[in-house]
Amino acid sequence: MRNRFDSQLELLNKELIEMGALCEELIDLSQSSLEKGTDFLETARAKEIEVDRMESDIENLCMKLLLKQQPVAKDLRSVSSALKMISDMERIGDQALDIIEIADYVTDCDVESKKCIKSMAQSAGKMVSDSVEAFVRKDQELAKEVINSDDIVDELFDEMKRRLIQIITNEHHNGEVYIDLIMIAKYYERIGDHATNIAEWVLYSLTGTKVSGGRDS
Repeated sequence: MRNRFDSQLELLNKELIEMGALCEELIDLSQSSLEKGTDFLETARAKEIEVDRMESDIENLCMKLLLKQQPVAKDLRSVSSALKMISDMERIGDQALDIIEIADYVTDCDVESKKCIKSMAQSAGKMVSDSVEAFVRKDQELAKEVINSDDIVDELFDEMKRRLIQIITNEHHNGEVYIDLIMIAKYYERIGDHATNIAEWVLYSLTGTKVSGGRDS
């Protein structure tokens, strides 16, 4: 019985890693869409559908582990954390796709705004990558670094928001572009929040203590 549980738990970990990798690919596509202006939408939609499928598959596997096996406390934390993590991963996939769907509308924004949004994309993308890596390596310190990094993304978002409010006030004729841009900035800020959630669940699975300050975006 225990050997079967361990085998299924290993499969769960493998599928979580694959789902995380898909989310990272979607964030990479969102950055490419903003930088190159090339249409990545069809590829991104296919990947997002795969993320949704994996969420369903992992959820079913988790329920089997909870209902048909008899997990000890540490295993129970791992499975319950996985259920929370896949929800955040699914939202990351959605928000990366949202960015790609409107990327073409912001190609004419000013250079400084492009630099700021690029910094947000890179910071949020690194948070997602590191949160998955923290899970893979069972690395508490890396998970804590992800949580601390959320302040950087939040500060970049606040900077972008202040900047765009000023631009919209002065450039009435081009306001729609900057409204789309602030939406993109908000999506990256939310991606950072979800990466923080994942890191917090990694810590919980390892320590049994839930870090306060989780986000729900």
